[in-house]
Amino acid sequence: MKNKIMRVLVLALFTVCGVSFSFAQSGQQNTVRPPVTDSDLVIRVSDITENAVFYPVDIEGTRLEVLAVRAPDGTIRTAFNTCQVCYASGRGFYKQQGTVLVCQNCGNRFRMSQVGVRSGGCNPVPISAADKTVTDTAITISKEFLKEAKAIFARWRRI
Repeated sequence: MKNKIMRVLVLALFTVCGVSFSFAQSGQQNTVRPPVTDSDLVIRVSDITENAVFYPVDIEGTRLEVLAVRAPDGTIRTAFNTCQVCYASGRGFYKQQGTVLVCQNCGNRFRMSQVGVRSGGCNPVPISAADKTVTDTAITISKEFLKEAKAIFARWRRI
């Protein structure tokens, strides 16, 4: 009971502050991790499953979000949680529905195997191998690279 009350209080605090947050549970979709501020983003490989995990990052006052997911072939895919076409709408972000990601602006659907691979058009903005450091235990996306992406998040989730 005490643990449930703490979760409700934490969720209420994050809601008041305008931060999306959920507690990770096995099989849960649309899990959002605690935000990172003005630093590299480090994603633990052990946290990545077939359900997309969303990583909010605040870089110099701009809120960005990275998504990571394990594709059906077992590879880990990363991308910015914004659509290459719809980002300026403020609604060009993705939510997982079943086994696909759905753009909240245009409704296009993407298989997990397309994340981080397809470039151009209405797809999540990929984060290529050259833009991250991958080890057996972690994926690191540098603060400098995240700073370069600030422009595509200028109107993000501002509806």
